[in-house]
Amino acid sequence: MQHTHYLIVGASHAALSALHAIRLHDAEQEVTLLTRDDSLPYSPTVLPYVVSGRSDPGRVFLRDEGYFAEHKVNYLRGAKVQKVNAGDSAVQLADGSEIGFDKLLLATGAAPLLPPIPGLDGLKFHVLRTLADALALREALPRIKRAIVLGGGLIGMHAAENLAKGGVEVSVVELQPHVLSGYFDAEASAMIEQVFAANGVRLLTGTTVAALAARGEGCRATLADGSELEADLLLVAAGVAPVTDFLEGSGVETERGVLVDEHMRTNIANIWAAGDVAQARGFFTQDRIINGILPDAVDQGRIAGMAMAEDPGSKTYAGGVPLNTYSFFGQQAVSVGVHEGALEQTGVEVQKQVDAAENRYLKIVLKGGRLAGIFGVNSAFDPGIMWELILRAIDLGDEKLAFLRSPQQTARALMSKHWR
Repeated sequence: MQHTHYLIVGASHAALSALHAIRLHDAEQEVTLLTRDDSLPYSPTVLPYVVSGRSDPGRVFLRDEGYFAEHKVNYLRGAKVQKVNAGDSAVQLADGSEIGFDKLLLATGAAPLLPPIPGLDGLKFHVLRTLADALALREALPRIKRAIVLGGGLIGMHAAENLAKGGVEVSVVELQPHVLSGYFDAEASAMIEQVFAANGVRLLTGTTVAALAARGEGCRATLADGSELEADLLLVAAGVAPVTDFLEGSGVETERGVLVDEHMRTNIANIWAAGDVAQARGFFTQDRIINGILPDAVDQGRIAGMAMAEDPGSKTYAGGVPLNTYSFFGQQAVSVGVHEGALEQTGVEVQKQVDAAENRYLKIVLKGGRLAGIFGVNSAFDPGIMWELILRAIDLGDEKLAFLRSPQQTARALMSKHWR
């Protein structure tokens, strides 16, 4: 059986951040990084642009072979973990081989959720989570005229935009009353919806698909109200769930994801988890949440890697704060932190600035004089700086009114005093 000191399962942002942190402190101990993909590492955020042709699929990789050679990393492609044996500190791969480890990081990410719609399992449909998915969707584009997208979240809306730009007639079916409901309130979402409608995308919100059936090479969708849609292509973008099936019987504790502490360690002493698979404490609550965003994956990976390498500078995880930036049809929406409804209402202040003519929206949520959330459509502010203001719980103090008037400039000035 092959053995390695550090074993990292996964190859996206959390895994690569952990690898970097490990190598900063430990340049010699053997590192093996496994990925179920057959490619070099890439970011899932680039996939819609691969579909549209904006990004060359040969130029989207986060690291090359030279990087792994330079950092003495055994990079194994097409290596799917089938089982973890925590007692023996080993993993079993799908091909039956085993790899022993001293320390293990689970950074397996998430996989698409398939809704229990009658008829779905008998249809050919697309998802968008891997590079192979993006290439398959890109290859299908020239042959289709109509598409149905199930789900109005970020993945579904990105896909709908790129399909529409390719000349496809697109219908988006979303269960919630408005699209992107996990990030924006109804008023902000309405502005985004207007832009999609103006670009020919049909948005069917507050409804579900009751049944699906094949129609030639395409499909027919029957909605909850009995109306029907027909399309040449079906894209399922109804959400994702952490990949944890390989942990059954391992002893590693899971709920929605892999449960971890403030150092990203699981209940097993030599196993950590980071990124979309990890369920760590939230910033605004003591409950453990899944915060599937790129900056958090990088942060969690770094914390896990430092802990695994026993770096004396290791820090604890401050908690998950949502952050999403979303560009659409040349416009931009940004969501950082939480809406007022997610907070205990004592000390909560909300300010909105809306300019419907310019399709501009800004909402700022304060809690006890500190920023808790900021949400904008075509409004200028730095999401990374706002994220730091929240994480550092910086009291706006005498700068509060200035921040409400000009959040971008005031936040930059505040962080220039606090950045380390």
